[in-house]
Amino acid sequence: MADDATMNGVVLAADGLPLKASLNKAMRKSRLRALLLVAPLFIFVLFSFLIPIFDMTMRSVDNWHVSGLMPETTKALENWDGKALPEEPVFAALILDLKAGAISREIGKVGTRLNYEKSGLRSMITSSARKSKKVKEGPYKPIVLKMHKRWKELETWTVIKRNTSKYTIGYYLNAVDMKYDNKTNDIVMQPEERQIYGTLFLRTFAISLAITLICVVLAYPISYLLATLPVRYSNLLMIFVLLPFWTSLLVRTTAWIAMLQSQGVLNDLFVFFGLVDDANRLQLIHNLTGTIIAMTHILLPFMVLPLYSVMKTIPPSYMRAALSLGANPVTAYVRVYMPLTLSGIGAGSILVFILSIGYYITPALVGGTDGTLISNQIAYHMQSSLNWGLAGALGALLLFSVLALYLIYNKIVGIDNMRLG
Repeated sequence: MADDATMNGVVLAADGLPLKASLNKAMRKSRLRALLLVAPLFIFVLFSFLIPIFDMTMRSVDNWHVSGLMPETTKALENWDGKALPEEPVFAALILDLKAGAISREIGKVGTRLNYEKSGLRSMITSSARKSKKVKEGPYKPIVLKMHKRWKELETWTVIKRNTSKYTIGYYLNAVDMKYDNKTNDIVMQPEERQIYGTLFLRTFAISLAITLICVVLAYPISYLLATLPVRYSNLLMIFVLLPFWTSLLVRTTAWIAMLQSQGVLNDLFVFFGLVDDANRLQLIHNLTGTIIAMTHILLPFMVLPLYSVMKTIPPSYMRAALSLGANPVTAYVRVYMPLTLSGIGAGSILVFILSIGYYITPALVGGTDGTLISNQIAYHMQSSLNWGLAGALGALLLFSVLALYLIYNKIVGIDNMRLG
């Protein structure tokens, strides 16, 4: 007689179902439970991180203004060769679009977009839209040419034709100090006085690297003390490390303004101890020096904590073993202890470097002209100039640069070798 736990050679579970089906059912419940646990975090990351990045990246190439708000002109310009002013059908289509844009009050968006390419086109578009309401019949070409002198310029029509495409790389060209030549339609460098973004990118990465190196030098002895001192002393030192987190970032930055200014605390101490003359106080604010000092103070704990968590796991017996084998304290520390802390240095360096690249409040308040970073320009275009396309392009280039550096780090060091404890 067959065993109760089997039927026709199929192993049964306690509930009478085939064992394989019962296991699959249990696995489905486990996966569903895991999915429900992860879902809140996934939704948070999706709406606070992934969707905004996708939206800004799309804005960096989106060019819907002319094609969306001037559809008739866009169609009429499809066969224009760009060698001379367009013919009458293009001007007739332009009048239709200007009238429609004036009624919907959306034509200003076209002017703003074109103004990014050639200064003065916004006023031309808006004034022409107002005048188009009075136009009853053609011929339209002489009427439009009288509306504004820029309609007689071939460059104006070249800019309009180029921006009839729904997508553009113009924002990215601007972000790397390049542009379209409105006469030849070739890609050329910006005039030297307008080449600012390349310098800002280099400055941003240079400052971030300098702050990371300074944080490593300052955090290493602090972390070593935290890991080796008795608990009652290390806990007190840890409170001082964590103390900046208990204070608002804006308050800390404002405090540095009070300390670094010419009549501030640091300069007063330098004068008191005779290090500088009262008439030649150091300029420590609204420059590169102020940015580095303030950002190093703010980001130092982010280097200390990963280093401390790694150092705390290193057994003291390793150093004692090295000393017992004949190594002097310096050799034992350099050849035994320090290599074991490289994972903490890597974790802290990536954390500090990425955070410093994206900082804009501190450089904006204490950096001045020489200490501003690319993030300040991104904030400016989003809040003041409202050129979200350029802001998106700058942000995307910054993101891709960080990802490239991350991949290089992973290739050389290996992300698997980085740990926080």
